[in-house]
This record gives sequence, structure tokens and C-alpha cells, in this order.
Amino acid sequence: MARSHMSFACSECGAAAPRWAGRCGACGSWNTLVEEARPAPPGAAPRSAPPARAVPLAEAGGPEWAPRPTGLDEVDRVLGGGLVPGSVTLLGGEPGVGKSTLLLQVLARERRRGLLVAAEESPQQVRLRAERLGAVSAHLWVVAATDVDEIEAQVGDVEPELLVVDSIQAVADAATSGPPGSVGQVRAAAARLVRLAKDRSLTTVLVGHVTKDGSLAGPRVLEHLVDTVLTFGGDRHHALRLLRAPKHRFGPTTELGLFEMGEAGLEAVADPGHLFLSDRREGLAGSVVVPALDGRRPLLVELQALVTPGPPAGSGIAPRRSAQGLDGGRLAMLVAVLDRRAGVKLSGFDVYAMAVGGARVTDPGADLPLALALASAADGAPLPPSLVACGEVGLGGELRQVPRLAARLGEAARLGFREALVPPSAPDPPPGLIARRAATLEEALRQRLPPAA
Repeated sequence: MARSHMSFACSECGAAAPRWAGRCGACGSWNTLVEEARPAPPGAAPRSAPPARAVPLAEAGGPEWAPRPTGLDEVDRVLGGGLVPGSVTLLGGEPGVGKSTLLLQVLARERRRGLLVAAEESPQQVRLRAERLGAVSAHLWVVAATDVDEIEAQVGDVEPELLVVDSIQAVADAATSGPPGSVGQVRAAAARLVRLAKDRSLTTVLVGHVTKDGSLAGPRVLEHLVDTVLTFGGDRHHALRLLRAPKHRFGPTTELGLFEMGEAGLEAVADPGHLFLSDRREGLAGSVVVPALDGRRPLLVELQALVTPGPPAGSGIAPRRSAQGLDGGRLAMLVAVLDRRAGVKLSGFDVYAMAVGGARVTDPGADLPLALALASAADGAPLPPSLVACGEVGLGGELRQVPRLAARLGEAARLGFREALVPPSAPDPPPGLIARRAATLEEALRQRLPPAA
């Protein structure tokens, strides 16, 4: 029996180290090296597979690599048509965001045999959720298993075409030491499931938890093992859920899927504009709509700002800058540019800004509308309710064009907006939408925010 020796592995990137150190030498992360036991390397091991053979590129691939629709349009949009047979997909998201619900609905709508490995729940719990979602299906099988050997045996018995493992952090490989969820176990279990998927041309989805900073838990090598990485996120206090593909070997990584969580599960959001703007209150100072871009999908989102008196002068307390759903650094920069380039003095005030509806807007095109909202909140003059604004603001106060502005303005026109405040280089708007052009932030404020009487 081969003896094992202790080594260390980085929980971020999976790199091995012979001894503990405060910083990983591979990725530079601090305090991420954890101890794990590995079997001592045996002698020369026999080759387990025949050597690879080069083929002409024109002969590589084939119809077996074509994606198959899942039955959920928003999932298929992100995946470029559906799940590819033999592919391995890693789905990550915060606990309670709806990962299990999403995959159960996919399994129920698939017309091929599916096997759900419930590593954290019992089959009875899965059945109760399926009944609530209307997802009880004759071609869906479920098993409560946490050992890779047992999962492989169940795959051999059921012979599914789609395998879902919920979650990979709860699965263990008996040949690897350490508890489930440790660096070595996650790496070994995922590697075996990936090999199983490739050997059997089995479409596989692995569910992964995320850490507090939003990254996938476990070693970084887990993301390199799989073909596709999906992130499923959203504020649990809002109904909106967003599906993205940061990595996808079979299609684009620029699409966005939108869902709304309801009593009967996740429903596709075909028209996100009405979802974000349905409760908008017109005539409110500090409110403006931005045609933001998430991936390749234009979304109209309301931005709101509030300016209130800050701490007394001489108190030694800095005014507050709070951003919800927006980049806090970008907010601080815009406050400085407004003060220096446009004469809007906010240095002694607390400033609050948010993207309404649980959306997160990091698009540079939100600079101009956010600056307009801050100025409107400062002087109390509401912006026209039929106005949208889009443009990047430079440190000199100049306005710059942003990508795919024509598509953004087209979405604004579709939803009934009649004016758009944009940089001078912006393309002509679609019929029904009038372009108001401004070269600087100061000029934009003069156009839209006349001095209060």
C-alpha cells in the first residue's frame, strides 16, 4: 500500500506547495494554502488510454457537438442554443438564489433521460420541490449520493443523457484523503466526473457554491476542468435573477439570461424594460433612466440619487458616498468631476446612489445619467420623464461615446422614450427619439437642468 505524505494546495488556484507559506507562489493570494494528504507517487504507471492521434481540422467535430435546447429560452440564449452532449458545465451562485430550482426546471423540460444526484438533499425533498414547480417527470431520476464511485454506478444503471450533481462541494472521492469540500476532494471528484462525461458523451452539470466575494468556492483549477462556467445571481430580496457565462467553449460569453423568481419557480423575463421601470415615479428629483448594456443585451434601468447635508464642518468625519448596484469608485469620481468641472458642489454633502430593482450597472455609459441624477438631487429640479441619457464622463468633464449606443437607443425608443442626451459623436437615434447632444458635462447640465427659480 502506497504511503501518503502531507502537502499544501492553494484554495484559489489549486497550485501545490511542499510547505506552508503565507502567500501562494502561483496566484499571489494570501492565507490560501491548506494542508492535504496525497498518496506518494508510485513508480512508472501504465498508460491508461491510447495515445492521441492528430486529425485534419476540417474533419474535427461533427453533428454530435451541436447544442440541444433545454426548453428554457433564457438558458438557451446564454448557452448559444443549449447544452452540448458530452460537455461539462459548472453552475455557481449564492445559497438560496435558485440554482437547484433552475436545474430542476431544466431537467423536467428536457425530453431525454436525466439523473439528478442530490448530494445535499433527500429524494423526498427534491420531490416536494418538483411538485411545487410542476416539474415531476417520468424521465427524471433522482438519487442521494455523495461518493463518486456510487455516482458512476448509478450512471451505469440509469444510463442518463443528462447528469446534474448538486453540489460538487458535497461529493467525495474515496481514493483521496480529506473531507468533502476540501481542495483535494473537489479537484479529484470533479476530475473523475469530467472523465466520466467525456467517456460516455454524457452532458453534465455541476453545481458549485460561491464565496463571500462572489467567486466560485474551491480551487481555481475546477473552472479550468469544465467546458462552461455559468453564474446565477441576483439580490435575494428582489425577484430578478441573472444568468451569465464567463466561460463557454461552444459559444459566446456576452449573452445575458433574465429570470423572475415567483411562487411557481423561475419565469423567463422576455421584456426586462417593463420589469425595471414598472414602478417608476415620474417627476422625482434625482431620478433618470440609463440604457445600460449587459453583455450584448440593452437594459433600461432607473438610477436614483439622494443628496443630504453631511457632517458638520470641522467634525473630522468625511461625507458619506454610498453606491448600491453601482461602482463606488465611479460615484466618487463623478462627485469630483461635478465639483471641479461643472460647478456642482457636493463636497460637504452625503451622497447616495442606487440602481433600482436589484440591477447592477457597471457600464461606463451610466456616467452621464448618474451625474445628471446627482445634480438633479442637489438642486431639486427633476429631469424630464421622457429622457434617457448615456455617455462616459472623462476626468476633464468631456463626454465620450460608449459601445453599441444605437442598440441602446433603439430599446429606449421601443419603450416610449422621446429624448436622449448623448455625446456629439453618438449615432443618429431611431425614429421617434430626439437626440440632445452635449460635448461636456457642464453643457449637458445646462441643457437639462435650468437654474431653479
